Amino acid sequence: MKKLNIGLIGFGSMGKVHAYCVDNLKYYYSPLDFDAKIYGVCTTTEKKSAAVAREYGFSVATTDEDVLINDPNIDVIDICTPNIYHYETLKKAIAAKKHVYCEKPLCVTSDEANEIARLAKDSGLICNVVFNNRFLAPFLRAKQIIDDGKLGRILSFSAEYLHNSCTDIKRPAGWKQDRNICGGGVLFDLGSHVLDLVYFLCGEFESVNGCSQIAFKTRAGADGSEWQTNADEAFYLTATLKCGAMGTVSVSKLAVGSNDDLNLCIYGEKGSIKFNMMQPNFLYFYDGTSRSGALGGNAGYTAIECVGRYPTPGGLFPAPKSPSSWLRGHVGSMYEFLSSVSTGIPHSPDFSDAAHVQAVMEAAYRSDKERREIKI
Repeated sequence: MKKLNIGLIGFGSMGKVHAYCVDNLKYYYSPLDFDAKIYGVCTTTEKKSAAVAREYGFSVATTDEDVLINDPNIDVIDICTPNIYHYETLKKAIAAKKHVYCEKPLCVTSDEANEIARLAKDSGLICNVVFNNRFLAPFLRAKQIIDDGKLGRILSFSAEYLHNSCTDIKRPAGWKQDRNICGGGVLFDLGSHVLDLVYFLCGEFESVNGCSQIAFKTRAGADGSEWQTNADEAFYLTATLKCGAMGTVSVSKLAVGSNDDLNLCIYGEKGSIKFNMMQPNFLYFYDGTSRSGALGGNAGYTAIECVGRYPTPGGLFPAPKSPSSWLRGHVGSMYEFLSSVSTGIPHSPDFSDAAHVQAVMEAAYRSDKERREIKI
């Protein structure tokens, strides 16, 4: 069995999620053809790194990412740092011949993302970005339905990702609300996920027309003092895809009453699908070829019970009938990445996919600034 040692850079909320996924793969996927573990961790302070390594059983604790990147015992670098730091870390990790797993968005500019995608491709390494929602069972089933032609030609779509985290102006702003650290605003944070799902299911973007919103220009900063908001709190765009489909994408942290509301609808010539993250166990499919009749016949949306029915070797834990959750997508994403590292066979979403999403977001920001449609 191939052993894979991982160097984890950053141990905030996502670092913990990644560590959880690595530790628990053996329960969700059996048998595994690799043995992966977090070998070392890098955080911002020696005290935190030492405490994390001690609590979670990591062999190396450091505040210098180069220690992990250049460690010959480490095979994979896992990047969970704020967006503005990705580019330099990615370059060093690829140069050191490490496979890379990087949180989204890949970088903060399209030029940086394209450069990193080229370096990754030329290196022959396995380099994936964390678009974890692709690996929720309903989206895997949606991909099957679309690829089987059951929707026919895609005509339109609507997608939204809503949070309420910017509605309390007294709550200190986090780094994802600070453009100087995040590189963008809600479009980078939530929008990257939605744009990737549209890309994954419907194909490449051709053009976008975007508009940003800052509802609370003044709010509490990270230190609690008054701060001028510098990153979009909501973003709205219309898009045309290369396949000819058109649709809307709305992402917002201004949605009072929302938790993690990711909603996606795709409409084709022959049918449609709907998904709601707050009901993550079902995909709704409308077969337009089913005839209506007395009392409706067989026409209407079908609720497909995706739950924990993942393909082999998944779906064994906790059980195929067990309800799924947001975390399950991260477990699936980590499994696909490490399986690719183990076998040497590339798997999406890779850095070229991430670069396309980056280009869409950059075009959307440019559209917002110039008030016109922008080609990708």
